[in-house]
Amino acid sequence: MSDPSTGDLITQPASADISAERAHWRGVAAELAQKLAADVMERDRANQPPFAEVDLFRQSGLLGLRIPTAHGGAGQDLATTFDVLRIIARVDGSIAHLLGYHYNFLVGSLSDAEPEVRARVWEQSLAEQWFWASTGSPKDEGLVLDPAEQGWTITGRKSFATGSRVADRLFGYVQDRETDHRLVVTLDPSRPELVRRDDWNMLGQRLSASNGMEFRAYRVVSDDVLIDYGPADGPAQPWRSLGVLFSQLLLSQLCQAVAEGVLLKARDYTRTSSRPWFHASVSSAAEDPFTVQSYGLLTSRLQAVAALNERATTTLEWAHGRGQQLTVAERGQVSEVIATSRVVANETALDVANRIYDLTGARATDNRYGFDLAWRNIRTLTLHDPAVPQGVRGGGVLSERHPPYPLPLPLSRHSSCGFRRRVADAERPGCRRAVVWIDGTGSLRHPLDVRRLFRVRPSRERHADHSGGQVPSRG
Repeated sequence: MSDPSTGDLITQPASADISAERAHWRGVAAELAQKLAADVMERDRANQPPFAEVDLFRQSGLLGLRIPTAHGGAGQDLATTFDVLRIIARVDGSIAHLLGYHYNFLVGSLSDAEPEVRARVWEQSLAEQWFWASTGSPKDEGLVLDPAEQGWTITGRKSFATGSRVADRLFGYVQDRETDHRLVVTLDPSRPELVRRDDWNMLGQRLSASNGMEFRAYRVVSDDVLIDYGPADGPAQPWRSLGVLFSQLLLSQLCQAVAEGVLLKARDYTRTSSRPWFHASVSSAAEDPFTVQSYGLLTSRLQAVAALNERATTTLEWAHGRGQQLTVAERGQVSEVIATSRVVANETALDVANRIYDLTGARATDNRYGFDLAWRNIRTLTLHDPAVPQGVRGGGVLSERHPPYPLPLPLSRHSSCGFRRRVADAERPGCRRAVVWIDGTGSLRHPLDVRRLFRVRPSRERHADHSGGQVPSRG
């Protein structure tokens, strides 16, 4: 049997051995999930910015879960953090998504800042009960800082940014036009120069508040700068790229939890409302051996996903513990572990959300039951990073090369085509934005498998592969 306060689909006897703190935060998450479950379908259909839901985060004390105890937070580890997020995601994947990104930016990304900056932001965030998001999609054209009197200005657009519509502060990923340095700045979305749009109307994750935004000469001063990653063509710093791995693992954990939630919901429906097929020799749908077997198989597959996610969580925690000693090769190995979780979680969650209709019957398609919400949320989550590129990352077992990973910040249009040093193979005439990767050797490269996948056609000249060999250009 499952227990909503544990975060486990099947309660394990060993779960009784967890710390009192972890049990406490699981309980807090279960209370919040119960409140969210009361009107989850109505809120999804209304598609209004989830300000009230963010207030529930404040009331529960969950906003400070990841902030170190030395700065007033709860100082919980990744295992407890993902317990909390999964418990919430079982009933509302959108709202768990919001909270997960808040943790990633406020603790994961901010860990790259200097100690005094981290301390200031964490303590002020707790005092003001700020909810954090970021400037969003790296696929958009990068935001650029233009010099202005006593600071800079930002002008530009972002097509979507998860949590931005309801955030108190944003992590702004920008590039200084003069120095070519990649910076993170803190942004106040209540200022009139930052226009947040009510344009998020998607298939799923409808309450993730991932609206677009426009910067109209938004003014930034030196005190707003949180992190300086240095020039875009600087040396690799793998320990400063773990935030993206948290995001990848978060999506895998969300898929697992949403699928678990809908499977439990379908189970309850089968027990109380489903009718056995008229050829069946049983009086209850819950006694049909084919139905019982199907629930058992889906449960087993989700347990496998849970084990992969647990392994990936342990691996990512280890990477954080390595600090600046983390090597490019080690970072690549962590990426592979998380990518394999993503692939299996995506496929399994989609299959569960689809097959529960076979187990509940035609009447379960009535909109009042809301079984479609899980499929819509999972389908949207899986499209954040499609399965094919994730499979390529896991394919390192064949090539014995660690997967490439992007630099911490996307390059903006003004610098991408003229990017200097070691990246001539990433340049192509007329490009909007060349994506530069770091492979397991520490070299910058534009991998051939990505070229083939997106049909990028480099010049016909032979060019050097940064691992030392010569490779022909291909279309």
